[in-house]
Amino acid sequence: MHSGIRVATPPPKPLMVFDGDCNFCTLWIRRWQHLTGASVDYLPAQDPNIGTRFPEIPREQFDTAVQLIESDGTVYSGAEAVFRTLAHGSHRQWPWRTYESSPAFADITEWAYRLVATHRAFFSLLTRWFWGRHVEPPAQVLTRWVFLRALAVIYLVAFVSLWTQIDGLIGHNGILPTDQFMAAARQQCDLQGIGLDRFRLVPTLCWLDASDSFLHFQCAAGVGLAVLLIVGVAPAPCLALLWLLYLSLVTVGRDFLGFQWDNLLLEAGFLAIIFAPLQLLPRRFSGEMPPSRIALWLLRLLLFKLMFSSGCVKLFSGDPNWRHLTALTFHYQTQPLPTWLGWYAQQLPLWFQKVSCAGMFAIELGAPWLIFTPRRLRFCGGAAIAFLQILILLTGNYAFFNWLTLALCLLLLDDFALVKLLPFKLRSVFAPVTGHSSLATRRRWPRFITVPLAIGVTILYLFQISLTFGARPAWLYPVAIADAWLEPFRTFSGYGLFAVMTTERREIIVEGSDDGVTWLPYEFKYKPGDVNRRPAFAAPHQPRLDWQMWFAALGDYRENPWFVNFCLRLLQGSPEVTALLARNPFPDHPPRYVRAGLYDYQFTGFTERRVTGAWWKRERLGEYLPPVSLADFEKN
Repeated sequence: MHSGIRVATPPPKPLMVFDGDCNFCTLWIRRWQHLTGASVDYLPAQDPNIGTRFPEIPREQFDTAVQLIESDGTVYSGAEAVFRTLAHGSHRQWPWRTYESSPAFADITEWAYRLVATHRAFFSLLTRWFWGRHVEPPAQVLTRWVFLRALAVIYLVAFVSLWTQIDGLIGHNGILPTDQFMAAARQQCDLQGIGLDRFRLVPTLCWLDASDSFLHFQCAAGVGLAVLLIVGVAPAPCLALLWLLYLSLVTVGRDFLGFQWDNLLLEAGFLAIIFAPLQLLPRRFSGEMPPSRIALWLLRLLLFKLMFSSGCVKLFSGDPNWRHLTALTFHYQTQPLPTWLGWYAQQLPLWFQKVSCAGMFAIELGAPWLIFTPRRLRFCGGAAIAFLQILILLTGNYAFFNWLTLALCLLLLDDFALVKLLPFKLRSVFAPVTGHSSLATRRRWPRFITVPLAIGVTILYLFQISLTFGARPAWLYPVAIADAWLEPFRTFSGYGLFAVMTTERREIIVEGSDDGVTWLPYEFKYKPGDVNRRPAFAAPHQPRLDWQMWFAALGDYRENPWFVNFCLRLLQGSPEVTALLARNPFPDHPPRYVRAGLYDYQFTGFTERRVTGAWWKRERLGEYLPPVSLADFEKN
């Protein structure tokens, strides 16, 4: 509030005087110094010259509240002094303007200030609990440095993983040939008179070239750009090109690249473009510009959407297995590609499975809210999410999904926390940066780009989260239109695996025969087949054919045209397709017939495995695909 005092010898710039003997005061003064930079000076009231410089201010006034002495000599104290001080910093005008325009706000904040001032010991304790030793916000330079390299490694794994399979999946002799898809897309667009909008509807570089060599070029370019990003060369342009290349391959990959982690990589990669430093060559760590707080907010909001939506879709799906906390009694053996640790998790008692399920809900529905709390609570939320992700990646193979989520969890830390994890010799090199140089400010993304993007993405995220509740409010109809328009880019997506729990495991066993009497099974690299083969770890690599076989078993072959194409390639003896398998029982010539049976698979127990050595037990349920030959395809 205005103290009614005016000093005779005002300071050359605003000066805040505070109680230097108060730990609570000195903690928050450090934060305000960071926010106001060089525009405000700070001086403890214990300074021996304070009484001489400003004799007009009574000594007891320094003991009860902070005093802001403006350059015109006017003195303010209490909440108004705080708001006026922050207004001298960039982008901190709104609290003071609200104070000036709203008497109610002024009265409430002055009351709150007096409450805190008279109970400083208690609020100092709360500050220590919630913020620790650091209330001043670090520049998140080290946090960004680690996150961008983690993201680069994930991009590298994604491109390499796809590159090793691309010929068999979407090559000319693969299961879903890209050249045929692009020819059909071009023909459809021409017939319907679709012009430039075809590039939005089918966003891929394969409009230029749909050959196998160009598919390989895109994978190779993705690998090269990921390496450059790891090194720190042109991070923003590299991220933009990585997003474009991965979107291009995801679009033509169709069924084989239609997974939520593909969407998450595109979404995180896109937001990381404005999070990255605007530089072309690698810099010394201390010379890197601080990241945009808006970009950091969007990436944290993405983690919130991912985790909270995952909990909501389960809770509101109506599946009694989630409501009764029994879902995990099925999950470990019915998930697409379990690990051998998943076999052991399946053996745990019912009470433990229910407690685990309740813990999962607590983390997915509760921990995301801690993302928006003070730093120590935020760390706890990040640790809980990371703990859940580690348990998931130990018991199941979900490609790079869990690794990417863990990378997003890094953004909940700050430089003060991360630097403590480094060897002592490196701590001085990566010391947290708290200042903002003018050069760094000029090299940031302009606010006319980041602010509208933040507003639009936040609204879109709220809409997508509301869908997990089954809510479709009319006022969000324009957002629904925008969401549908952006859908082909797979960059702003909804998330939530296993909304309805699969309680039985169906497996398709594909067999070939030369005479229609003796049938030999094809063995896949990771999906269950041979009951004696131990479930393996594959992540962060994703065997995409193995994954699609799990989805195919949930329906009928007529609902999965790609599966029919897969059988055709086996009959043709396509080396690109058989390379996707662990064992081809017809290495010298393709079979004359192919068929597929449907089996029920279950994990064995400790006793059965000890006796038989089998990890699985199975029972034939019937036919999935009747015997077919090349002649059958020629007829059709």
